[in-house]
Amino acid sequence: MVPASFIVLDLLGIFVFAISGGLMAVRKQLDLFGVLVLAGATGLGGGFLRDVLIDATPPAALADWRYLLVPMAAGVLVFAFHPAIGRQERLINVFDAFGLALFCVTGALKATAYGLGPLPAALMGMVTGIGGGILRDVLSGRVPTIFAGELYATPALAGALVAVLLDRAGLPFGVVALGGAGLCLSWRLLAMWRRWSAPMSGPANV
Repeated sequence: MVPASFIVLDLLGIFVFAISGGLMAVRKQLDLFGVLVLAGATGLGGGFLRDVLIDATPPAALADWRYLLVPMAAGVLVFAFHPAIGRQERLINVFDAFGLALFCVTGALKATAYGLGPLPAALMGMVTGIGGGILRDVLSGRVPTIFAGELYATPALAGALVAVLLDRAGLPFGVVALGGAGLCLSWRLLAMWRRWSAPMSGPANV
């Protein structure tokens, strides 16, 4: 049985990721349906992909009504208050960073619970963290963050790996979650603040 603390952390990650998706939809001037679709896709995309890959079927998004209600509520909240927050790119990125940090932990721990080893579980944590953001960016017509030179997937992988190792050491869930999510979040926010970027390919010489 999945611990209640895990479900709370997972739903919180869905909520903040859905907020970032809703904000992106408002920034693109989509209608209410578009906001709800983008919020839902962002909040649920990574977890859905993870569950399919580790054979946790049906995916939590389809088996538990709370996983559908939370992103819809986030979308409605963003749409209702969008005149104040709709066009702030920095706010989208901050919510996205929090969602990334929470999801890399829950994704890795769920993969561990399904019998995956440390490295595969960490990779599943990274997939959970980046999946929703990729789907959001593709649906909104922009280059996904992980392909634009930003340090995004690497902090997620590092946070997921730390969470897996702390969990295997038998530490309490709170310590595991704080250690993994804290590393990912601090790395991602620092990279945004300091404008760190991954190496980019230059123009081809032809």
